[in-house]
Amino acid sequence: METGTQSNDTVLTFGELLLRICPDASGNWLESSSLPVYVGGAELNVATALALWNVKTKYFTAMPDNSLSEQIINYVAERGIDTSAIHKGAGRQGLFYLTSGADMKHDAVIYDRAGSAFAELKPGVIDWDQVLTGVSWFHFSAICPALTQQTADLCEEVLIAASKRNITISIDLNYRAKLWKYGKEPEQIMPRLVKYCNMVMGNVWAAESLLGIPVSPQLTDSDTKENYLAEALSSSKKIMERFPACRTVANTFRFDDKGGIKYYTALYQDGQLYNSADYTADTVIDKVGSGDCFMAGLIYGYQEKMEPLATLSFATAAAFEKLFIKGDATQSTVDEITKAIKNDN
Repeated sequence: METGTQSNDTVLTFGELLLRICPDASGNWLESSSLPVYVGGAELNVATALALWNVKTKYFTAMPDNSLSEQIINYVAERGIDTSAIHKGAGRQGLFYLTSGADMKHDAVIYDRAGSAFAELKPGVIDWDQVLTGVSWFHFSAICPALTQQTADLCEEVLIAASKRNITISIDLNYRAKLWKYGKEPEQIMPRLVKYCNMVMGNVWAAESLLGIPVSPQLTDSDTKENYLAEALSSSKKIMERFPACRTVANTFRFDDKGGIKYYTALYQDGQLYNSADYTADTVIDKVGSGDCFMAGLIYGYQEKMEPLATLSFATAAAFEKLFIKGDATQSTVDEITKAIKNDN
């Protein structure tokens, strides 16, 4: 039996379910008439990890009202996630294509999300009091408000409802430049959403792009862990000063080098910066969902009332292990992740 939360508190994740379609770079899929497909989306990846770790988890998204959606919803439910809040409406299923080859650096992302059921969902449609009943933690990402102004307004609507219920709110500062195409800069949208958040996760460059928190121009000239952690501390303090509701800021640092990877993280809380050990690997299998797994690890740690450093260590090991798992969500158990934790920080 996996160790998990024994409370009745539910974590609700909010965001668009996406199908990831993976043609190979050489075009063999055309000859085989076959394309690998993975069910994902940042917030669903978080929910999938938490459910695997025995945390009571609920997922909100909007999907078209058709038989394909029913198959996908059943697939999600089979993973132990409460799908009762999923809204069926007008529009299509959101997709993205990730072309993969031997060299992971040459992956190409193509989004196909315009007119999706999630993007078409308007404020004023969902009874958030019903959706949020029994929820103690609400999580979303910066990918949602990147879609359209309407979706940004929808995010604000649910954040207001969650805030009124004193629900803990977290955000992953996922920055996707290819999505911000509706005439607004991220800094015009994101601050009004982040002001409701109690936990902010991302990296110093995303904080700059989305919130206008400047990164030191000299940072990459002094390529050391010490300097990157100092930048994380500075960025975290500025986020907390600007957004008083924020109590915790987490930063990830992932550096790709000749197909290999170096990874470590930091967490700032109660005036103290914690940092993880260094994790390195010569090759990785699938980078998709690693950040989502880190976010899930943070939520897991706080739900389990773990100490900040223990929470960070668990989340970091979970994220690193995901790099060696094909698909969008982790398959690693709590025990497997705990055994993978490095303590030489």
